Amino acid sequence: MKRIISIITILTASLAFAQAKKDTVKQKDIEAVTLVVRKPTVESKIDRTVFNVSNSSILAGNTTWDVLRMTPLVSIDNNDAIKAEGENVTVYINDRKSVFTGKELKQYLATIPADNLMKIEVITSPSSRYETTGSVINIVLKKRDDEGIKGSVTLNNRQNRKNSQYSNFNLNYHKKKFTQTVIGGYNDNTWVQRNSITNSLYKNNEVTSINTLNSDKSKTPSISSTSEFELNDKNNIGFILEYNQSKVISSSEANATNYANDSLKYSYNQNQYLTGTNRTLGTNLFYKYYDKEKNRILDVNLGTNYNSRKEDNEFTKTFSNLPIPDEIGVNIHNQTRNYYLKIDYTQSLGKSGATFEAGGKMDFNNNIAPNDLTGNKLGSLQKNDRFHYEDNINSLYANFSKTFFKKLETRIGIRYEYIDFKLRQDVAGTSRRDSYGTFLPNLLLKYSFSDKYDLSLTYNRNIWRPWYTEFNPFLIPNNDGIYSRGNLDLQPNPSDRLYMKFGILKKYFLSARYMFTKQDYWTTFTTEGDKTITYPGNFSGKVQKYYLFASTNQTFLKNKFSVNVGFGWYYIDNSDFNERNDLKARNYVSYWGGSTNLSYTNLFNKNINLSAWVEVSNQNNGNSYANNTNIFHNISVTKIFPKTEMEVSLQLMNIFQRPNFDTTTFSPVGTFRDSAQSDWYGISLSFVKRFGNQKVKTNTKTDVEKGGGGEK
Repeated sequence: MKRIISIITILTASLAFAQAKKDTVKQKDIEAVTLVVRKPTVESKIDRTVFNVSNSSILAGNTTWDVLRMTPLVSIDNNDAIKAEGENVTVYINDRKSVFTGKELKQYLATIPADNLMKIEVITSPSSRYETTGSVINIVLKKRDDEGIKGSVTLNNRQNRKNSQYSNFNLNYHKKKFTQTVIGGYNDNTWVQRNSITNSLYKNNEVTSINTLNSDKSKTPSISSTSEFELNDKNNIGFILEYNQSKVISSSEANATNYANDSLKYSYNQNQYLTGTNRTLGTNLFYKYYDKEKNRILDVNLGTNYNSRKEDNEFTKTFSNLPIPDEIGVNIHNQTRNYYLKIDYTQSLGKSGATFEAGGKMDFNNNIAPNDLTGNKLGSLQKNDRFHYEDNINSLYANFSKTFFKKLETRIGIRYEYIDFKLRQDVAGTSRRDSYGTFLPNLLLKYSFSDKYDLSLTYNRNIWRPWYTEFNPFLIPNNDGIYSRGNLDLQPNPSDRLYMKFGILKKYFLSARYMFTKQDYWTTFTTEGDKTITYPGNFSGKVQKYYLFASTNQTFLKNKFSVNVGFGWYYIDNSDFNERNDLKARNYVSYWGGSTNLSYTNLFNKNINLSAWVEVSNQNNGNSYANNTNIFHNISVTKIFPKTEMEVSLQLMNIFQRPNFDTTTFSPVGTFRDSAQSDWYGISLSFVKRFGNQKVKTNTKTDVEKGGGGEK
């Protein structure tokens, strides 16, 4: 608690005494004087927070996944679920939606070197242009603008409980109207995690205590290619190809005891060994039309995504009261196929200053998940089945933006999405087909009282749909000794959000948010015979969330020292939610959270860059409640050698307190506590070699489009 209070004191003090200076520097050229604008590390805009990381020392040796962890407003739990201000997010890369979620998304982002990042946008009030289920995280990569060959090579070594290595190269060629970018990488990672689990069932006061040790090893080569050709000053075409492959070896050991009414029933030891291969192939053919004079933009994207996950998993479970161990093998080969066509159009409307956006997308998914069980004691377990999931999602949207009286900025938008999906099991014969349409309106208003004070208000309606594997009802064992399955009857989660922000002097921001939902699905538990089963369950009942936040962005010492500080209070009303679902949990939850990013450039004029990040995090989601507060932190030092174009970076990750994700999940049959000691700590050393002109093109068509669309 003292440590938490100290962190809060530091954040509050930084917020109180911070003073800003002009965020420009002058650069002399031989023939003329050029003015270069240096953006602050963190910018707070009307609908988004922008983390400008292109020149930050935190990039060296990291992946995009690592930097995402340190992004303001973003939190990632021990299941690799990404949240923004505690809510679900949809991830975009260069304004193109990622088809991955969860661990698949983590694996993909871990193949993108952070050195290729321009900025990360956390869009808390997205327009109707975005296919989103809440907030949007848009990862913007650098685009090289100078002719010739340039690039970089990175070598990284990271020491956690075990040692891991990461290397990548980034090669760019640009001549006249043609640009070619190739990015390759190789990860050799080992991840170790300890879990202490207590499953308490109300019936017979049954308590199972489980301790697990998990070790995951992966070797992941990856490569991506982007080719772009400028037909003329208004028309561009291009093609993107991405491939990565990961070979995984995972092992775990679980030791458990089971008591009923304080009497020992049994104990068990389970060993698990998994080998698997994941493959991902993505393509995108795009065409862009941009008329700068008339501010017309047409963007057409045609793409495919394929993912394959093949695993062989062996379990050996020895009970204290049984002479012969249970042996079960699980073989899976999940495959997802995605095809899409997306068209976006933006145009200014005459001299009125208004902007109109419209577009649509056709999205087709065809996924399959075969499961096979082998073993000596399968009992009532189904031996094999093949699960199919197919859907077609069609969407249309329109946005209208206009500024009135030079003070009132407005944006109104509507999005309509229609989904038709079907799922079935070949052997069990279960099936479901459903379809529904949803209107998703949004509104943005910003009134500027003067150039120093402004007030903005946004409203968004969102819908979160289940991932296809969450439907699969096939029952399989877990590495902790219990079982898991999906739910064929899962329903979507609609929600409404109202957000208000008050800006002071363009550097202090006060915000408030209200979120409401009355239907959701969360991980829950049940029992069948002697089996404890976890699955995603539908939950009815109102949930109301309130949020107050204060932040500031500051620069000092002639723009060398940059500070971003944000701190907030969260309040959740779960009273109706708990009553309707028979949950013996707290009806009202309140907690603090916040983060700070500090960076110092060119320390002592010796080309030494420093950065530090601290986050105070509590993770309360649905029927799961946090039992502790985590304080994440990262400190990095980078030394630049201009003559040789080399960099050396040292990072210290959570060295003062190792993260411990401790949550209790409530269900009608009992409570389930899981305390996970994360391996996200240690030391990292990186070497970066650059070559060629590293000039970056910042005023891309995407930037113009967003400005014209009234989203900033």
